[in-house]
Amino acid sequence: MGRTSTAKDRLIESMIELIWIGSYGSTSVDQICERAGVKKGSFYHFFESKTELALTAIEHGWVEHRKELDQIFSPVVPPVERILNCFRNFRQEQEELFQKHGRVLGCPIHSLGAEVSTVDERLRDKLQEILAQFIRYYESAIRDAQAQGSIVTHDAMALARIVFAYSEGLLLHARMWNDLGRLDEFEAGAKIILGVKD
Repeated sequence: MGRTSTAKDRLIESMIELIWIGSYGSTSVDQICERAGVKKGSFYHFFESKTELALTAIEHGWVEHRKELDQIFSPVVPPVERILNCFRNFRQEQEELFQKHGRVLGCPIHSLGAEVSTVDERLRDKLQEILAQFIRYYESAIRDAQAQGSIVTHDAMALARIVFAYSEGLLLHARMWNDLGRLDEFEAGAKIILGVKD
């Protein structure tokens, strides 16, 4: 049996959901508390501000997501497949969210980053830290693929950033057009960027 959710847990989960569905700026403390079923006084018992909750929620979400990435990027999986499987996982997640919410939600990290990067230095720095860690998964897979001779021998970190930016661009387009089909372009595009040798 799983552990009982605490008020703090519910606040964190509610923050993640509300930011993903809508935006950080449009999400109020009252909305977070209502969704979590928590009184406002309890909110301020756990967090000094909405920013403090957001920082905690971002870290919580990343810790959970990293568990998935550790499996997806396992060294036993062929390196190019690791990258493709990562995006397939994104695609599946977006389909499930579409069924639940009736729209494409895209990447919460990039959506939040685009919104707060010029107005909240602490949130921006936390998001940059997480994205840098994420990109290292891509870099590791690319280095392994290069060692096998299955892709181009270009700077691995540069390739990782390019492929990652490409994947995030597709997620953004899918959200803007509310069209999951936009995500179907990833595999062919990633193979072109990486110069995959058949």
